[in-house]
Amino acid sequence: MKRLIAAACFSLLSLTTQAGEIAITAQEVYAKIQQAEPNLLFVDVRDPVEIMFVGFTDAVHVNVPYLLVDRSQWDADRGTYRVTQNPAFLDQIRTELEKRGMGQDSEIITMCRSGSERGKPSADFLRANGFANARYVIDGFQGPSRKDGPQAGMRLDSGWQNSGLPWSSKMNAEKMYRP
Repeated sequence: MKRLIAAACFSLLSLTTQAGEIAITAQEVYAKIQQAEPNLLFVDVRDPVEIMFVGFTDAVHVNVPYLLVDRSQWDADRGTYRVTQNPAFLDQIRTELEKRGMGQDSEIITMCRSGSERGKPSADFLRANGFANARYVIDGFQGPSRKDGPQAGMRLDSGWQNSGLPWSSKMNAEKMYRP
């Protein structure tokens, strides 16, 4: 009897968590893709140049960058090109939903390289703009960098790429962002 009650409580807790949860694992996303969930849009939100050097999974439906690298602006403090929010991001997401016959209530899952720089912020931005079921992939495509040891700075422990999920160094031209 205790097991039955515990199982019922766990199921209820799981449903409650799913309804408001914004984070999802790469494995959970892949399972949804494998099940061909009809009301799901899986979006790689990285700049295409990053995808070109880091890798890509053809499991994503489309690449719509949340942030774009502006190669005409140099950020001297960071020693990199300036990054700006894609001004057409919301419109491009709406267009992708419409192409697939989906509405604003669809589940939209975003993925960046680590989950923190663009994945979570893009899901938060979508939620703040009426897409209540936006989520992001925890640890993104490659996961966070190792902090210590001989492989410090390398991304080897988590994320889509390090979870044994399908990926390639080649991009799918039909899914890539083109301004």
